[in-house]
Amino acid sequence: MIEQEIDFENRIVSPEYSTHDDDTELSLRPKTLDDYIGQDKAKDNLSIYIKAAKQRNESLDHVLLYGPPGLGKTTLSGIIAREMGVNLRVTSGPAIEKQGDLVAILTSLNEGDVLFIDEIHRLSRNVEEILYPAMEDFSLDIILGKGPSARSIRLDVPHFTLVGATTRSGQLTAPLRDRFGVLLRLELYTPEQLGQIVKRSAGILGIPIDDEGALEIASRSRGTPRIANRLLKRVRDIAEIEFNGTIDVNVAQSALARFEIDELGLDDFDRKMLSAIINHYGGGPVGLDTLAAAVGEEAITIEDVYEPYLMQIGFLTRTPRGRCVTQSAYEHLGIKNNNSQQSLL
Repeated sequence: MIEQEIDFENRIVSPEYSTHDDDTELSLRPKTLDDYIGQDKAKDNLSIYIKAAKQRNESLDHVLLYGPPGLGKTTLSGIIAREMGVNLRVTSGPAIEKQGDLVAILTSLNEGDVLFIDEIHRLSRNVEEILYPAMEDFSLDIILGKGPSARSIRLDVPHFTLVGATTRSGQLTAPLRDRFGVLLRLELYTPEQLGQIVKRSAGILGIPIDDEGALEIASRSRGTPRIANRLLKRVRDIAEIEFNGTIDVNVAQSALARFEIDELGLDDFDRKMLSAIINHYGGGPVGLDTLAAAVGEEAITIEDVYEPYLMQIGFLTRTPRGRCVTQSAYEHLGIKNNNSQQSLL
């Protein structure tokens, strides 16, 4: 049994926003659709919807952005507001605890404003019910008083655009999901796209870097711009202290080896988790809760943070009986697979 304490916030390849990420992340975010690299399908469709709404002098229809964390959902909401020429109001599902909190936010909006709710799947059901008439009819139904003397009044709210972001679209209720007119899925980025992002970020931060160095960082960033920018800043530190300050492929490889991030973007915990399944459970199948106990991590964190990328690169599969490691993972870890049935996965 492997037991270890995982410092989730300090994990350099975590796609989640960390309290250790400084304000430079804000300066690296693109401000327009033209500056936004990747997500071409979503970007092209969104561009058409924005132009059509502006041509009709209407607010943009409500937008749901879903996909893995760190791909630019918050950035895209800011771009939508800027392209529409309106203000952006940012909040999150967990921050809206009572119906009154949402009422206060909605009544403070100006005509056409964009309201961005991150982690919208975490809205409570009571709060969510307030959203239904607001999204559909731009009005709020408020109950005043209690008991027999209670009465209902309807307040009009300005026409606004709700941009919801979620990493777990399956947890959205059907009534809420159906009220979004625009649904856009953000996909993991290719190394080439991330290379462009790294070069752009390096230019903003004044970091000397060549194309090969940028691509080396990009290829180990797990398809996620947030991780790419985080790695860029940490590689910069190594380059400035131990090298001449310029990031080339050799500097990038040396720095990333120090961080124990291999050529596919796997860190030490990824490899330990795969090794635990192989060494303790014969490559699987193993149940999620059992695996979580073995590696000392919460099941939901494994499912939401660690598994998606390992499944994306074909190292892990989910079966009705549990998680299984694939032959590709055996080969990457340099472990011989003695289980003939496992090699068929």
